[in-house]
Amino acid sequence: MFLEPKSHTGSIEVVTGSMFSGKTEELIRRLRRARIAGLKVSIFKPMTDTRYSVSDVVSHDKNAISSTAVANSKDILALADDASVLGIDEAQFFDMNLTAVCRTLAARGVRVIIAGLDMDYLGRPFGPMGELMSIADDVLKVHAICTRCGSLAQFSHRLNFGANLVQLGEKDTYEPLCRECYAKVASSVNQLINENCNNN
Repeated sequence: MFLEPKSHTGSIEVVTGSMFSGKTEELIRRLRRARIAGLKVSIFKPMTDTRYSVSDVVSHDKNAISSTAVANSKDILALADDASVLGIDEAQFFDMNLTAVCRTLAARGVRVIIAGLDMDYLGRPFGPMGELMSIADDVLKVHAICTRCGSLAQFSHRLNFGANLVQLGEKDTYEPLCRECYAKVASSVNQLINENCNNN
């Protein structure tokens, strides 16, 4: 179980998992506790994430906290000011320079809390998340519930096909699956793709 830091030294914390696993809920919880403690908090999200709000960080359960939407990770450094706690939501959508930005902030004594998907819909590490997890002081991997069998889910299965890796959506676009159910779906999708290729 994660314990709140007792010192004011810099750190990097990552909350990760599949869609609908509670990542943003946990990020908001930690940031609110930091505010209760009287700490200066800054929160950032990528401009590309406009599902619930252009500026606020909003969980699937509609809990929200005000934030600043930025175009790239370098903007976070420029706008961090004198924050002692800094939150970043949907980190997978940021550029690969986010790791260096978080390292710089932690070296300045900032507690950096990051939430993001660990894998894309193809089951591959998503954006800078793999690097961020490897340098983090603490990693919490949260799980959703598999919509097909009720087991713990760690994969985000996309329900419709498309050429773009990034496709914003909700339960009409994605479903959380366990490893076994995801493997079955992936096998069916690959078979369909192969059949289409053979017919053409």
